Amino acid sequence: MKTLLNLVNTAMFTRPEIWIGLLGVISSFYLLIAIVWSIFFPDKRVWPPNEATTGLKVRVWLATVTIFASAFILGVMDWNALEWRPEIRWGLGLPLIILGNLIVWRGVQEIGMDATSGDVDQLKTNGLYSWSRNPQYVADMLILIGWGVLSASSWANPILLLGVLVLLLAPFAEEPWLENTYGNEYANYKEAVRRYF
Repeated sequence: MKTLLNLVNTAMFTRPEIWIGLLGVISSFYLLIAIVWSIFFPDKRVWPPNEATTGLKVRVWLATVTIFASAFILGVMDWNALEWRPEIRWGLGLPLIILGNLIVWRGVQEIGMDATSGDVDQLKTNGLYSWSRNPQYVADMLILIGWGVLSASSWANPILLLGVLVLLLAPFAEEPWLENTYGNEYANYKEAVRRYF
């Protein structure tokens, strides 16, 4: 037993991918727990916040950036471990990453960084938001999926899958808050525009 513990300790301190992966998984579960909690207990929601404090914004952004950064670093460290064909990786992965970035940053430009971070603002229903109620989440999913295809990394995939799951569930936590905040305006918008596509 002592030998096994020594082996685990040695591996944890000499293999940075373990620490990087652990950071990505912890960040994913932090956001996942907050979102699932908010779905099941909307009166005690964590996201979107009842009050978007600086501390909460920093924690959410830090967790989000950690998911993306850990997946990126692990993808580089384990580049093409799945041995996928270059035309699939570059022909599908890179366009998804580019398209996702174009959409997400356009979405931030349309509603502003404060609203992106959980502050109450006017309900945005035109531009990208006339095609999807959650274009930034869709775009972030495209980026993560694109990186998974491009990097073809078995190390990055668990974090990428958790990240996509967080982004898929986030609208379910936000919709009751949006209905309470914007009332009939949001209800009409919800009827006219799909959640994702």
